[in-house]
Amino acid sequence: MTTEVFDRFAPARAVADAVLYEGYVLYPYRASSRKNQVRWQFGVLTPKRFSELDGSERWAMRTECLVAPGSSPRLTVRVRCLQVQHRTVEVLAGAAAADGESDPNREVESAEVDGDIYVAWDEAVDQVVDVATLRLSELDGQGHEKLFRFASGSDTEVIRRADGEPAGRLVRRREQIDGRVRVQTSRPDGGGPTVKVTVMVENATDWAGTNPSRKAVMAHSLLAVHTMLAIDDGAFVSLLDPPEAARQAVTGCQSDGTFPVLIGGDQVMLSSPIILYDQPEVAPESPGDLYDSTEIDEILALRVMTLTDEEKAEARGTDARAAAIIDRCDDMPPELWDRLHGAIRSVHPVGSVHPVGSVHPVAASDAEVVEVDVVLSDEPPIDPVPWWDPAVDASVDPWTDSVTIAGVEVSKGSLVRLRPNRRSDAQDLFLIGLTATVAGVFQDVDGTAQVAVTIDDDPASVELVWQGRYLFFFPDEVEPLGDPEEAR
Repeated sequence: MTTEVFDRFAPARAVADAVLYEGYVLYPYRASSRKNQVRWQFGVLTPKRFSELDGSERWAMRTECLVAPGSSPRLTVRVRCLQVQHRTVEVLAGAAAADGESDPNREVESAEVDGDIYVAWDEAVDQVVDVATLRLSELDGQGHEKLFRFASGSDTEVIRRADGEPAGRLVRRREQIDGRVRVQTSRPDGGGPTVKVTVMVENATDWAGTNPSRKAVMAHSLLAVHTMLAIDDGAFVSLLDPPEAARQAVTGCQSDGTFPVLIGGDQVMLSSPIILYDQPEVAPESPGDLYDSTEIDEILALRVMTLTDEEKAEARGTDARAAAIIDRCDDMPPELWDRLHGAIRSVHPVGSVHPVGSVHPVAASDAEVVEVDVVLSDEPPIDPVPWWDPAVDASVDPWTDSVTIAGVEVSKGSLVRLRPNRRSDAQDLFLIGLTATVAGVFQDVDGTAQVAVTIDDDPASVELVWQGRYLFFFPDEVEPLGDPEEAR
């Protein structure tokens, strides 16, 4: 790994690390937990033969993105992933074996030695593949290919008692994995001067397939694969919010199994198996990684505090990263708990109005201060009104407004039958054909009418109305019913 490559991707490292270990170990962080029986959900590339036989996983992923080049653009590519390392636990079966006798160690699922628990587990080895810096002009037409290999191997760690005597051992084994990275460029349709960059990552392992189960093939797979790209003398084009001149070219970019986003500016792109937005970053309030997919720091940290001492001991014996989580939550000071409870970042000044041209500091987070120019206004101060409050626009009143549906005026108190058809929410299936009473006719931020209803004959409706909670439907999703008897 060169210093130049490391420096280019350093701003993206925190997010890339989060992607690398997303879902690595799930709460309650114990190997025996059912949630941790099926692992490695993101960015899995299995051997091609398994992928074609099973069909549940890819063997290759493709990243396509656009570069607005300078006079001599150069591209650097880094691929990161995990390699499975299976850890077994062995305990001494008796006295040391004499020459020619079998190994005295006996494999077990778990063992306790002087209060410390050791369990069998699939660990992960962090792997990095760096592709040499390439000139874009040299890639057009012929491309570049890099082969890589993660070697097989095994390591042994002796488990010792408090008095120093051996009690067993941990054996870690890795299988050989071969891979390939292909980089090429082309001219996109309607892209003007932009260049389309394509990076393919492939699992090229020659897998015999004696055990076709997914769990067994993970030892031969690339896991949590993601790609980072850096450009010198050029800039990447946002695929989520491209400039008008590049929209057609962006439409022609077809990534498979990965989602490229800008990160740390426009000269680095992170292509992740997890959907992100441009310029993602780890919240400064987060005190450390939790490795649990869709993690919410405060909730998970509080959950860890509910574990028994026995459960925490097993979690510590499951994985070193899990042990760090348990220790961090046990020792977390009050000020960190306060930070986890929430933060407000504002780009608007608060407090009194300042003179024209003055600079007013605004706290954007615990780690930074944003300076905002404030211009004095001669207008009297106006009490802020929430944008969603009907008082913002006196012409809108959901309690008296109406909407015409199939020639019938529908307003508060109208009876309707629900015909949901626009949404993908599976719960809508339970509402088809039910009768409801209109609570009001609202308008969303786009000015589209939304019919708020409560379900008839639902015991919860009284409580929901008291809380101001309704179900909302577009006008074409409700059928007006004029006669209460007909509705019943």
